[in-house]
Amino acid sequence: MLSGGRPTDLIQSVSRALRILEEVGESPGGLNVKQIARQCGIALPTTYHLVRTLTYEGYLVRRDNGNYTLGLAIASRFRDLLASMERPPHVHEVLKQISETTGLTAYFAQLVDGRVVLTDLYEGPHSPHLEDLVVGFDDGAHATALGKALLSTLPVRSRRDYFKEQGLRPFTGNTLTDEDRLNHELALSAQAGLFTEQGQYRDEVCCAAVVVGGGRQGAVGVSVPAESWSRVSAALVRQLCVRAGDLG
Repeated sequence: MLSGGRPTDLIQSVSRALRILEEVGESPGGLNVKQIARQCGIALPTTYHLVRTLTYEGYLVRRDNGNYTLGLAIASRFRDLLASMERPPHVHEVLKQISETTGLTAYFAQLVDGRVVLTDLYEGPHSPHLEDLVVGFDDGAHATALGKALLSTLPVRSRRDYFKEQGLRPFTGNTLTDEDRLNHELALSAQAGLFTEQGQYRDEVCCAAVVVGGGRQGAVGVSVPAESWSRVSAALVRQLCVRAGDLG
């Protein structure tokens, strides 16, 4: 969502259609038309028209039980989004190499339209499963190593605006929610060339990340079970730095 006040020239039918896609997308089993109308706050006749249009265009699919789920056109738009992010060449192959070498899930994030966005990953068997961290994730930058790495590349004023817009929500008891303390940590990490978080985004999970491409191209990182952190962190840092060099 764009920052700033609500525009005065919004096209209501478009806003309603997007609201329908959001509600259906958040319901794994799908929704019927009456449920969509109720949850979106749209009149039932209008909902029927919008659902019919979205189904015709491929953005919704009607299942045998009468419920609607997201259609294949959504996947096509998602591929278009990834293409527009202009990830460095071979990024997925590098993430695969990191994962196969360490056994950990490797991530790549970028600044997209002023937000920290996870744009690629390769899952490893020894990392905790983090259901939120999927391609397109754009929350909690202040609590993740990838987010910290990219936030450090922003000018101070832009970073302040980011914090003001996104907030500093405490994901765990360890999350830094004081802007001055967070900026101090970012400065120290930038000097060291390594960004870490221990239990700040999820309890019992640690993450490490490094900046790729001169500070603005992206960040590559991994997630580690907290009990393994002290044992693997040194070798992990070396692996990240080498692979970041491959991307940069």
